[in-house]
Amino acid sequence: MSEPGAGIPAEAGVTTGSLARRLGVSPTTLRSWDRRYGLGPAARTEGRHRRWTPDDVAMVLEMCRLAAAGIPPGEAARAAKNLIPGHPARPTPTALPRAAGEESGSPYASRSGSGLPLGTVRQECKGLARAAVRLDAAAVQQQLTTSVRTHGLVVAWEEILAPALQAVGRKWQSAGERYVEVEHLLSWHISATIRHVYVSAAATRTSSSSAPVILACVPGEQHTLPLEALNAALAERGVVTLMLGGAVPAQALLAAVQRVGPSAVVLWSQSAATAAIELAQHIASTHWGVRGARTRSKVMLTGPGWGRAPRPGQLRPHGLHEALVMLDAVDSRRPRGA
Repeated sequence: MSEPGAGIPAEAGVTTGSLARRLGVSPTTLRSWDRRYGLGPAARTEGRHRRWTPDDVAMVLEMCRLAAAGIPPGEAARAAKNLIPGHPARPTPTALPRAAGEESGSPYASRSGSGLPLGTVRQECKGLARAAVRLDAAAVQQQLTTSVRTHGLVVAWEEILAPALQAVGRKWQSAGERYVEVEHLLSWHISATIRHVYVSAAATRTSSSSAPVILACVPGEQHTLPLEALNAALAERGVVTLMLGGAVPAQALLAAVQRVGPSAVVLWSQSAATAAIELAQHIASTHWGVRGARTRSKVMLTGPGWGRAPRPGQLRPHGLHEALVMLDAVDSRRPRGA
């Protein structure tokens, strides 16, 4: 069997189309970077198809990394060209006016089939999503760590991590089986980052007699990342939690409520198909505690599966920050030692 490019030695490099797919941009964007910033293949040969050597690829990846960190594209390109020893220094061309429909020189302006539907978001969110599309695990982890350290977990989750996850999820749904690997990579690193926050916070927490908060996905629901973020944020505030994870069977969840007597039970449902209304109502009506001092747990419904309208007697936050405010109010109203 023969394929286009078969027999070409590895050092000959990759085509513009192949590199564009790796970066998650369009070939037009790469050509624009070449014209505007001189960020193109070092070797120029006759013919229509140019080849990007490993050094060329490393240079472009560095440009993407720097731009994702907030450095203007022109400065990022100049720094990236200086990264590669012996790479022929070509002057950066004077910026040319764009023709109608031509893409910006920004690495996040792609409207190609590989672009992500991010909308108006923080620069860090764009950089994180692009690193995930490139399957650049090191860059993904670095940007996650920096975002949480700089902005705190709550802001990082609501304005950077969650929007990137949602964009990747939408891309996966619209592209069939493509981009599953991107979502899995991003989800794994986000989970690792959030759990590190939880472990660090729990290690410094003093003992408490307060009733814990139970967090669980309803039966059949496997999307745990939003609950993991809430669990870590509560730990940072010194709140005792019991994280049960994904797809908790109804009987197991009810048994946990009766055993530990939580101050609140947080249930996550990603879709209407998993929203277990009867289970939530059952938990809300379940009494626990010693005779004469029996009480009930507050139930918090989280996730888009429940719909937007709050249900009588049940908490319905819209976002991580609002959930923390509501749970703090629950804890402040509960008598100590109850």
